[in-house]
Amino acid sequence: MNEPRTIPLRPRDRLFAAVTLVLAVLLLPVGFVRRPGHARELACRWALGMRFPAEDLTGLTDGAMAAFTAARTEALWRHGRLVGLTSGYRDPQVQQRLFDEEVRRSGSPASARMLVLPPAESGHVKGIALDVRPREGARWLEEHGARYDLYRVYDNEWWHFEHRPDRRGTPLPRRPHPGVNPMAENGDQV
Repeated sequence: MNEPRTIPLRPRDRLFAAVTLVLAVLLLPVGFVRRPGHARELACRWALGMRFPAEDLTGLTDGAMAAFTAARTEALWRHGRLVGLTSGYRDPQVQQRLFDEEVRRSGSPASARMLVLPPAESGHVKGIALDVRPREGARWLEEHGARYDLYRVYDNEWWHFEHRPDRRGTPLPRRPHPGVNPMAENGDQV
């Protein structure tokens, strides 16, 4: 079996990870009092909440929430990696606004689809998509996420993962983002 590759951290990221882990350790006794069987998960959530205060996990499906919580708990406690959320569930109107803004910025719906999908196609609207940070956390999730049915699905978005329990740990082949011609060598649009 292949050993997981080590992902070196930048000094600043190493400091953030260490401080967050220390906070989690300090919060662990409170977690044991609050929820004895879930103390590590709770302490992790609190510590990561201090590190990433703008996170909003509401609107994710129960499965996506449970998978993300379990994955980031393992990442912190077992590997010292931080996995934060920049965007999860999006209301259809918000997704439509993002798509419309990208159409205006890029000049066409086809080019907009390279970065933003319309609501009917977006995993964010379904509550199964997670845009994560920092990059080292995304690398950890790419390497270990299949255990939690979390998969990076697009070649051009290192941060975008989706909860896909239908895969049951089977690797999900990454695909080019919609609007990319898979036959084009340079990633030209269709």
